[in-house]
This record gives sequence, C-alpha cells and structure tokens, in this order.
Amino acid sequence: MRAQVNGINLAYSDEGQGLPVVFLHAFPFNRAMWDPQIKSLSDRFRVITVDLRGHGESDAPLWRYSMDQFADDVKGLLDHLAIQQAVLVGLSMGGYILFAFWRRYPERVKALVLADTRATPDNEEGRAKRIAMAQALYKDGPSAVADLMMPILLSPAAQTGRPDLVQRVRDIIMTTPYSGIFGDLMALHDRPDSVPSLKDITCPTLVIVGEQDIGTPPSDARLIAEGIKGAQLAIIPGAGHLSNMEQPEVFNRAIRLFLEGIKN
Repeated sequence: MRAQVNGINLAYSDEGQGLPVVFLHAFPFNRAMWDPQIKSLSDRFRVITVDLRGHGESDAPLWRYSMDQFADDVKGLLDHLAIQQAVLVGLSMGGYILFAFWRRYPERVKALVLADTRATPDNEEGRAKRIAMAQALYKDGPSAVADLMMPILLSPAAQTGRPDLVQRVRDIIMTTPYSGIFGDLMALHDRPDSVPSLKDITCPTLVIVGEQDIGTPPSDARLIAEGIKGAQLAIIPGAGHLSNMEQPEVFNRAIRLFLEGIKN
C-alpha cells in the first residue's frame, strides 16, 4: 500500500486489528526488517510498518533528509490512515525519529518503544564516520556500506553461526537507493541532542537493547530509561544491534507484554 505524504509516495504494510502499533526501521534498512514482528503481533494488534523516504518501495528524493522531516512523514501517514494516536516503535535511526516525533507531535503518541538507539548526538568521531561512509558509498556503492556496518549489526555468534541471517541483513542493505543512504547519513550527522527532552516524555515507554549491541550499547539504553519517568528497560540476551531480527521471540515477548499493559 502507498500513501501520498509531503509530496512523496510512502509504502507501508497494515495488518491486524486493535491498538495501532507503527514500526520505524533502522538505517539503512526498510520495513522488511520487521517481518518477525508482523507475524508475531498482528494476531492481537494493528501492526503498521513503513518504508521511510529513501527506502524500500517509497520514493527516494535526492537531497538532505532530517529527523524532523521523517517525523513529519510519519505524522502524514497517521493522518492518511485516520489514526489519532498510536504506539510508535523505532529501532536505531527509528528511535532518533521517535524523539523528533515526540517533540513535534506528542498528542499523537500513545506509547513509545525505543529499541537499540541512543539519545545523545554524534560526537566528532561519529560525524566523521558518517562522512567517510558517504564517500565509500559514492565510490563503491551500497556493498561498501554493508561491509562497514555488518560488524556492528549482529552479535559475534550470529555473524559466524547464522549465515542465513547475515545474508538477509546484507540483502536488505543492498536494496537501499543511493539517495536514501546519502539522505540518512546527513540526517544522522546533524541530529540534535535528545537527552534534555527525555524528562518531558510522559507516555508509557519501553526501552529495549541487545545485550551485545556495540553500536548503541546497554549503557545508552539505561541513560534513556533513567531519563524518562516510569520507563521500562528490557535487555535481550545474546542479541546485537538488530535485536528484533536476531532474537525475535524474546523481542516480541517484551513488546507484547508492554502493549498488553497499555490502556486503550
């Protein structure tokens, strides 16, 4: 399905009935990364997954992207679907978008799930890595981006012992348009510090992190959970950065328990 939002076409999936739960994917992926969640949760909830601009089957305009722009796109999709409030789930870059969404549209948020993400901005070293990745993309294409990212996306055990998962992750990265990756990198490079706004988040919040996540480690998750009043923290054993793909049963169980505790 597609929606006309902010001058572009956004592709999305919409399955199940009940409390609407919108999933926002990581960089540089698309909504396919949420397949394990659709299968597990759509029996009880309305599960909506979206290809952000520049990803999957959505349009990929060539120019600067920002977290605020992504947030505006998500709000536009909610308007298109006539959803006044939803639970929003974001992993990594998806989490950065949720911070922006809360600042801009808090009245549209029923609850938040912040997975394998951080509230702090990139430091100088991090920003330099974004620029270097953009140069690698320009020179060698998405395969260079996959080569740079694979070591931080999955746990060591998965990287050596689960070749099907490794190939699945790599295949998704390889489908991302150049313009989407460039746009993401600019948005990631320029994203603001969300730590000061943690105290302003008043909705039910679940923070999830893979125990072996080296990209956004458990210390980042604890900072978020301690900054948001009443937030819950779930650490997924044996999972790296893509905890939802590496340990989907544990991830889904944590989300289901959290969602069942939310009053409709």
